[in-house]
Amino acid sequence: MSKLLIFLGIYLFTIPVFAQQLSITDLTCEYRNNPQGIETLSPALSWKLKSTQREVKQTAFQVLVADNPSALAKDKGNIWDSQKVSTAQSIQLPYKGKSLISNKTYYWKVKVWDNKGNATWSAVHHWQMGLLKKADWKEAKWIAYEKLNDSNVNILPTDGKKDKYTGNNILPLLRKSFKVDKAIKKATIYISGLGHFEMSMNGKKVGDHFLDPGWTKYDKEALYVTFDLTKELKKGENVIGVMLGNGFYYVPPVKERFRKLKVAFGYPKMICRLLIEYKDGTFANVSSDESWKTSPSAITFSSIYGGEDYDANLEQKGWDAAGFNDQRWKQVILVDGPALSSQKAEPLKIFENFEAKTIVKQESTGDWIYDLGQNASGIIELKVKGKKGDTIKIMPAELLKADGTVNQKPTGSPFYFQYILKGDGIERWSPKFTYYGFRYLQVKGGIPIGESNTANKPIIIGLKGLHMRNAAASVGSFESSNQLFNQTNSLIDWSIKSNMMSVFTDCPHREKLGWLEELHLMGSAIRYNYAAAPLFKKALVDMRNSQTPEGLVPEIAPEYVKFEWGGDMFRDSPEWGSSSILLPWYLFQWYGDEQVLAENYSMMKRYIDYLTTKANGHILTQGLGDWYDLGPKPPGVSQLTPMGITATAIYYHDLQIMEKIAALLSKQADAVIYRNLAVSVRKAFNQKFFNVATKQYGSGSQAANAMAVYMELVEPEHKTVVVDQIVKDIRSKNNSFTAGDIGHRYLLRVLENEGRSDVIFEMNSRADVPGYGYQIAKGATALTESWAALPTVSNNHLMLGHLMEWFYTGLGGIRQENDGIAFNHIKIYPEVVGDVKAVKSSYESPYGLIATDWKKADGSFELKLTIPANTMATVYIPAQKAQSIIEGDALVKDRQEINLVGYENDRVIIKIGSGNYHFKIQ
Repeated sequence: MSKLLIFLGIYLFTIPVFAQQLSITDLTCEYRNNPQGIETLSPALSWKLKSTQREVKQTAFQVLVADNPSALAKDKGNIWDSQKVSTAQSIQLPYKGKSLISNKTYYWKVKVWDNKGNATWSAVHHWQMGLLKKADWKEAKWIAYEKLNDSNVNILPTDGKKDKYTGNNILPLLRKSFKVDKAIKKATIYISGLGHFEMSMNGKKVGDHFLDPGWTKYDKEALYVTFDLTKELKKGENVIGVMLGNGFYYVPPVKERFRKLKVAFGYPKMICRLLIEYKDGTFANVSSDESWKTSPSAITFSSIYGGEDYDANLEQKGWDAAGFNDQRWKQVILVDGPALSSQKAEPLKIFENFEAKTIVKQESTGDWIYDLGQNASGIIELKVKGKKGDTIKIMPAELLKADGTVNQKPTGSPFYFQYILKGDGIERWSPKFTYYGFRYLQVKGGIPIGESNTANKPIIIGLKGLHMRNAAASVGSFESSNQLFNQTNSLIDWSIKSNMMSVFTDCPHREKLGWLEELHLMGSAIRYNYAAAPLFKKALVDMRNSQTPEGLVPEIAPEYVKFEWGGDMFRDSPEWGSSSILLPWYLFQWYGDEQVLAENYSMMKRYIDYLTTKANGHILTQGLGDWYDLGPKPPGVSQLTPMGITATAIYYHDLQIMEKIAALLSKQADAVIYRNLAVSVRKAFNQKFFNVATKQYGSGSQAANAMAVYMELVEPEHKTVVVDQIVKDIRSKNNSFTAGDIGHRYLLRVLENEGRSDVIFEMNSRADVPGYGYQIAKGATALTESWAALPTVSNNHLMLGHLMEWFYTGLGGIRQENDGIAFNHIKIYPEVVGDVKAVKSSYESPYGLIATDWKKADGSFELKLTIPANTMATVYIPAQKAQSIIEGDALVKDRQEINLVGYENDRVIIKIGSGNYHFKIQ
């Protein structure tokens, strides 16, 4: 008994000690956990610290990198040993060891010392290099079923031009049989299939990706994907099978299907290298070459814009497995292909499944209408039973017509999925190389199970919607006592999820194009929700590849089409092209990524030079202006804000940012040029657009005044009056807004920055005027293209979701101080407005979790906080000087680790380090 008591005493005594020990989590290389296909020779390493103690700071680290785990187990880094480095840096640490080698896997761990006397090692993580140069592809060649005639290649079509030809292309299968006769240590395949591919090994799909690889500017670059096949290979015969789809690489010119673009880089093709490392130290390669065989697949039509058709009677059972007779298959042909880069962003994957909420028969056609309840990007999953040759046609749509049938007119028609049965029991099918945005499905040719079926039609046993999107992890959450705001957050989130593909698209149906203004205007809202840094960086590569010789960054990247109606307004808008400058700067601010500035500086510089040549007296007037603002006419080009205001304001903002970037990169001469040019632009802007009598810009629109304030174009003595004019205009319109795609974010930013979140609340806590609540009242389940949720345009659109940023920065209060980088200096400033009684928000920052949880009741206010280790925070809590401020069970003034700074604007200001806190104001 005494021994037991002694043991329990020791155990209980040591619990707090162990609980307070430091731990290291979330080791990443180039933003990803244990990534493959790394191509940079100095990858950026990051980690996070966790501790139950408060005010924890890293004081030193040591990184070890080895080419085998056993070395790390002995605390040896035979590739790199950073030694102990006294610094707080825990993000974006550049690797500085031995030269990295193609295909090789590197193992790493980090030791951290903190200011509390703790020291600990992390778990072992790894990264695998990609193929660093063209020669590393060895004998691999691009192979195909057929080749598109050079005369029909069209890499940048102009809208409105007639087709050179009409016809469908073959969607091929490719196979290669090979033998393995020794024990395998590791097998890695590097593969690209254009436009998209799906690979199998020995009859089983490899991975869970969808629409690999991500789409790019194919005349400049194609992406390859890396898969570990070590567990998939077996002794004896093995078979690689590859299916190819068109994607944006080739949009077939079939007249019976919707076709937004006429882009034609070529017919589908594939390249791969499988590298096998045997346990005896030898190697083998299986590469795409003339020895591969090919045959048409059962996919008879596939278009990123028109849908997909599948004839199950054309299936070749076992085609991708050992023992299949491919004597009737033909040899592949060799073709040319673009330069290859590793796919560094997360792949697309299938996420939520949606069953029908209702199934209704449409009497005039006899078709069946499935309502899935949610408008989302995706494909269908069909489960059907019927006779050989029976055909099921499924038409997806966001909305219904008055007669109850699906309405594809606003989103691209005709688009449909078609399946021809083989008559072999229960058949399951999903399309592989296309997708659409939809809530409703109209089914022709089949009868839902359980319904009367006197005509003996195929029985639809199951029909679901499968939502697909980029697999960037979720990093944010928001919930409030205001249900309309919660619904609005979901509304915007579905538009983000539905347009977060391998590019940030405008909509998941009609266009699927990377309109660039979304990146800098919606980027902040997106980063609070998703770990999208690799996808943002991929967007910058698309911009570099799409930039013209003159320096123009077009409005779309990758640029697949030149929209010429309306002149160049749909190609040359500074508000769009400026993502090439603003996005790198934001990535530096959000994630501490300085390398992204260096990588894109040439593009930024060339774009600024281009804008300078276009300016007339330092004023830019081209483009779309405040697109889709709320005016008296149907939405489109700016109605309320004169052309030139938004373009020139963005131009000035670009120059301000370029001065900072140039200085950061030690390009002092450039910094001086940009600073001087900015002074001239500011002077010209105020001379042309500022009305001294009314103290407003241009027409006095919300967008014009807000952008002038945000970009610091307003002279200091006029700023307060201009802000008052913004509020006055909103009040005069019954607390409603008018700003559009460009101006709306800046309107919200100015109101929040100037302490007028009460106005933001009043504008958005309603459903009787066009806006978020109005869209929800109209039945929208994803953010719509127009403020008024017009049925004539897209009803799942990314561009107007700026209020989500305020949910985090305003209501949640999670902001960054001006001197902060990657949230190392956090600003907690919850806005307690309107009838909002409680808010919970969180953001997994580069340093760790930031969380706020506040509620107010009967004159009291409570705030629970989580601040990550290795950071500090300044907290602004609503309070009067006479009120008591308690943290936990003690007064704040009695807490040594809490610094009570003072009071300002009815808030108590407190500085704290990392940890969990519970403040009460009474």
